Amino acid sequence: MTEALALEPRLDELSSLIVRYTDGDGIHPTAVPRMTFLRSAVPSGLIHDVHEPSLCVVAQGSKRVMLGDEVYDYGGGCYLVATVDLPVCAEILDATAEAPYLCLKLGFDMNEVADMLLAVGESALGNAPPARGLFMSRADAPLVDAVLRLARLLEAPQDIAALAPLAEREIIYRSLKSDEGRRLSRAVSANGHARRIARAVAWLKAHYAEPLRIDTLASHAGMSASSLHEHFKAVTAMTPVQYQKQLRLQEARRLLMSDGIDAATAGHRVGYESPSQFSREYSRLFGAPPARDAQRLRNGVRVTFPA
Repeated sequence: MTEALALEPRLDELSSLIVRYTDGDGIHPTAVPRMTFLRSAVPSGLIHDVHEPSLCVVAQGSKRVMLGDEVYDYGGGCYLVATVDLPVCAEILDATAEAPYLCLKLGFDMNEVADMLLAVGESALGNAPPARGLFMSRADAPLVDAVLRLARLLEAPQDIAALAPLAEREIIYRSLKSDEGRRLSRAVSANGHARRIARAVAWLKAHYAEPLRIDTLASHAGMSASSLHEHFKAVTAMTPVQYQKQLRLQEARRLLMSDGIDAATAGHRVGYESPSQFSREYSRLFGAPPARDAQRLRNGVRVTFPA
């Protein structure tokens, strides 16, 4: 029996659980901490968001995620792992009312990943070059079984507190031991460059509206400016300036939608001094000027989710 055929009944069960515990399209938190179900009966347009460290397993349908110029297409039986916060663009490709897009997303606590790496004895990565902070692979039966054990806990909520941490540890273990697991290992290696880039990313997220000084960012990461540039792009597929711009524009879009403020105010709040520059860069990313884009979204253009 091929691996794909062996996975079919497991993916069918996972699909059934997702459908059972969702009441329609959208993002559905569950009783299991950090586990979310995602469901959509129709393909989506392009969605921009920041993908946090997590594992996403697609049970049914397919999705495209774009990081910079890179494209990741993944469908049923595939999984996507983010090892650091990454601004991405995504769209659901394959979804119908009869066969909706169904996905389980589990947020990763990277400290728990680091603890597991020590436990499995693969911590001697030193200063190995950091890998991209996003990778996709085909799931194998042991990983899907671990994911299923976590999802099945919704059927026995009294067991969640005791057993969910065990299932999550196994999922992390299976992810680390997979063909692409070394990428996840590098992200949490204590002395690795990727761990320092994660510190730089965290600082950028907290200070995205401030003027960016590369020397200051490099100091927070414990790196030289030249090393920061090289390794930041290796992990995120973009420069620190490009990363900051993505954060600013996505937050401005959120402000336009949720707070109902005007474009000039939104641009100023996220750090733009020039309204014309803000409008130009916003249009380049989202395909329309700020005011028109916000109106388009308020008029019912469908917004789904990035994972």
